[in-house]
This record gives sequence, structure tokens and C-alpha cells, in this order.
Amino acid sequence: MRRHQGPYQAAVVPEIAGLAASLPTETEAQVGDAAAEISRFDAELGAEIAPFSAVLLRTESAASSKIENLTASARAIAEAELHPSGGNASLIVANTRSLTATIELANHIDGPAILAMHEALLAPSRPDIAGRWRDEQVWIGGSDHGPHGANFVPPHHDRVPGAIKDLITFIGRDDIPTLSQAALAHAQFETIHPFPDGNGRTGRTLLHAELRNKGLSRKVTVPVSAGLLTNTDAYFDALTQYRQGNPVPIVEALANAAFKAIHNARQLVEELRAARADWEERIKTRRGTNTWRIVDLILGHPVVNVALVATELGIARPNVYGPLEPLLDAQVLVEFTDKKRNQMWGAPEVLEALDRFALRAGRRIRPSRS
Repeated sequence: MRRHQGPYQAAVVPEIAGLAASLPTETEAQVGDAAAEISRFDAELGAEIAPFSAVLLRTESAASSKIENLTASARAIAEAELHPSGGNASLIVANTRSLTATIELANHIDGPAILAMHEALLAPSRPDIAGRWRDEQVWIGGSDHGPHGANFVPPHHDRVPGAIKDLITFIGRDDIPTLSQAALAHAQFETIHPFPDGNGRTGRTLLHAELRNKGLSRKVTVPVSAGLLTNTDAYFDALTQYRQGNPVPIVEALANAAFKAIHNARQLVEELRAARADWEERIKTRRGTNTWRIVDLILGHPVVNVALVATELGIARPNVYGPLEPLLDAQVLVEFTDKKRNQMWGAPEVLEALDRFALRAGRRIRPSRS
């Protein structure tokens, strides 16, 4: 406690609203290539948006949460969507809700929109701080007792509203390449650290709002966090370098993450397409029935119950069991619960594909010390 007495130094975040964002030529070229790859991936899935929109949203939520050491299996996450039970899976589901809110709010990014993203994220677990700017000092690293000796001390909470206003003005500019602008805004947001908790997940959610707002991604959520997750050391180091005055590493980190995430996502999509093609042979019922509507549903929601199917298909609950039977016979769906009440059925092939995606994204590469 003696070490945590007396004055301490907190960051004063520079204003960036009018920043002349000049980057090295090679960085600009890398960003341009990454942006083109995002647009291409978005266009490729445009015709198949219904099933893949939900699954890519879930993968981004899980990867962003994993950066904060919040992990859960695909099955646990899918079950928590139906029956929240606390723990990491429910926190990841809340992150998915925050991403969904982000997409709905992307047309107008301002302070209230950011607060709404944070509220969607933390209302289930931390209602006392959800959707409100912090009113206390926070710090990163060091001791829980105080900010003295911390790795980074964000600005005093009195400075947060002004810093956010400056950030919103920067985001509203249209003279900076979208991916570079999103990377710089993300780093600035993390430096402001406007909340007591949930800053990383909210900041990466805000990044997706910018990509959608500027029209770089129109149809799907590119799981950029899965790319960042492959080298979290480089990601955190890039944020540190930004705070020291070097913006280039965070822009390059985001561009590299986009390439890695899209490569991983394409593999996931191909696995899901292959599973769907295999189901075509195994399911013994005619086209156009509710059974095939459930098939499309489980690509995006790999664990279902009667309530979900009835709501999504617009049918009465007693009428759900008939269309489920061909899927159970073909083992496309398998019952998880073995009881009459609160029955849930899962699609093992989809869940396994999602877990493989997470495994590929989770291979953290530590930078060379040489």
C-alpha cells in the first residue's frame, strides 16, 4: 500500500480529429490489398448470406472474447444462446449480441451508439457499469492495488467524454482509407479506455461498425479477431507502439489479421458447404418442406430447441417434431439432453467445424526474439 500512495501519471490522449494520417507506401499497399480481400470475401458470400451471416458473427464473437482469455466450445456457446447459465459461454453470447447491435447501429456511429454496444455486451454480467463511461481511474498491468507501476495508465476519467468526441469526429472523416482509419480509431479507443471493463471487446466491435459504416463489409462480419488471435503478442505490442507515437504497426496488424481471418473463414465455409452437400444425400424427405428450412437454420444455429425452431420457421411448437424426425434419422441432428423437458438437438458436423476454426485461430505465434 505504501507503493501506491501519492501522485501518479495518467496519459493525456492527443486529439486525432484532424490528424494527417500519412503511412509508408508499403503499408498503404498492404492495406489496399487487405481491403480488396475483405470486399471480395463479402461479395462471395452475398448469395448465401442467410446461413453464413450468423455463423461468421459467432466466430468473430468467440475470437474477440478469446483475446480476453474467455474461451468456450462451440457447443457450450450454442447452448448458452438457448439457456444462459453464466460462465464464459454466456459472456461470449453477450458479445454476439453486442456485435448484432453494432450492425444495427453502424449507420450512425456516435457516443450513444458506443454506449449501446457496451450495454449489450455487459448488461447481463455487469449491469452496474454497462452502457456508461467510466467515473474512475483504470490501469493496465501492474498491481490491483493502484496505478503506480502499471504498464499503461489511460487518461483520467474526466477526459473521457472529450476524447470520445474527438474520436467520433475522426471516424466521421472520409479522406482516409477505411481499413487504416478503422485500425487507428481502434487503437485510439483502446488508449482512451473509456469503460471500467469490456474495452477490448467493445473496441473490436466498434471496428466492425466502421467497416460496415464505410461499406467495406456490406453482407457479412469478417472475423478479424480470429486473425488478431493468431499473434496476440504482436497485436498488444502494436497498441503499445501506437501509444508511444508509432501508428504503423496497428495498421499493419489489422491488415495481416484480415488476410488470416479470411483464409480461415473460407476454410470454415467450405467445410459447412461440404456438410450441407452430404446432408443432401442422407436426408430422406422431399424438397420444400420444413425439414429443409431447419437445415438452413442449423448452419447458423448448430444447437436448436423447439422454441427456436418454432419462432424461426413461424410454426406452432407441436408441429416442430415432425420436420425434425428426418434430421434425427439421418443423424444430421443429435439429441443432447436425453429428457422430455428442455430438449436440445445439435448438429455435430457444424459444431466440429466451428471448433476447428477456433483451433486454427488460436495458434498463437510468438514473435522472434532475435
